Amino acid sequence: MKHLYSLLFVIACLTSCSSVKKSTTSLLNGNYDDAIYTSIDKLRKNPSKKKGQSHILLLEEAFAKATTRDLQRIKFLAKEGNPNGLDEIYRLYQDLNKRQQSIKPLLPLRLTDPSREAVFDIKNYDDELISYKEQLTEHLYAEATTNLEVAKSKKEYRDIYRNLERVQSLSPNYKEVAALLENTHLKGTDFIEVALYNDSNVIIPRTLQDDLLDFSTYGLNDFWKVYHSTPQEGINYDYVMDVSLREINISPERINERELIKEKSIKDGTEYLKDKEGEYVLDEDGEKIEVDKFIDVTCQYFESLQSKAVNIIGQVRYNSKKTGQLIKAFPLASEFVFEHYYATYDGDRRALDDDLLGYTRNRAIPFPTNEQMVYDVGEDLKQRLKTIILNSKL
Repeated sequence: MKHLYSLLFVIACLTSCSSVKKSTTSLLNGNYDDAIYTSIDKLRKNPSKKKGQSHILLLEEAFAKATTRDLQRIKFLAKEGNPNGLDEIYRLYQDLNKRQQSIKPLLPLRLTDPSREAVFDIKNYDDELISYKEQLTEHLYAEATTNLEVAKSKKEYRDIYRNLERVQSLSPNYKEVAALLENTHLKGTDFIEVALYNDSNVIIPRTLQDDLLDFSTYGLNDFWKVYHSTPQEGINYDYVMDVSLREINISPERINERELIKEKSIKDGTEYLKDKEGEYVLDEDGEKIEVDKFIDVTCQYFESLQSKAVNIIGQVRYNSKKTGQLIKAFPLASEFVFEHYYATYDGDRRALDDDLLGYTRNRAIPFPTNEQMVYDVGEDLKQRLKTIILNSKL
């Protein structure tokens, strides 16, 4: 146990030294926040620990340098007067305030050599945060409304939407942001009309057709794309997605049979052990030695496999609604296989392995109809269609 405590002490010292070294390196490289939050984490766990003295000194220096750097940057940006610098100024004041709020619960921090309290120049930045948040909100809103007047492309509307989202996050219910967000989202969204064509000579079940065109079940969750299988009035569609099923191939109903002869040596009770001369073998107490008795068994096994398969071959084509031009095309293929095993046997069933024995409990069943086979392939077809939609990147 003594050795264990010694080992734990060494590990603790190494860990502490490692964190001091890490903070020192961050400080020297100008990564002041890394040094600050590493030291805060260590001091929060045990501020009175001896190694905490090093972290207090590092925290004091890193905080002072980070504060000086950020205030100088704010002064430059304010003097430059570029409205695009408002976002950075506001972020810098948030950083200044966040550091202070993280340090406050630890204060006061006492140094022992020389004996003094660590110095942290804590200021109240509330007025600056409020002022620059208002200025930034007003600037972003004005920029968004100005850009809305000249925007033409989907990308432009999506960029404007992100700016308006920022306005809403800064100042909820600011002016007409909610209405502008709804309008901008509408203009930045790609509306896609979907059509399903069955060019094969096999009838598709109506339930499968409806399921394939029900995009609410696809879990796409794409904010900027909307798919409609039934065109809606008042919407100018950007693309048409044609899903063409060119071939639906259904195999004949097949029954494949095989016959096996299975042999196995199995335990069948016990018997007394005899030597070569036919005499009973005795143990040290003079009792007859009893051993397992094995016999060879044989079984004739007759297995049948019912099988039927369907595969669908098609294509997904994206066309521009405005020009009718083909944008992208993807192959679409899916398959479903029905299989059912059943078996009978003649002989000693103990010769059969468990997997074969399981099939002897089955009986022949009716083959699924062609319509059922086509419907059963539908779930896989939906997953493949979903993959194509996600990879289309219009």
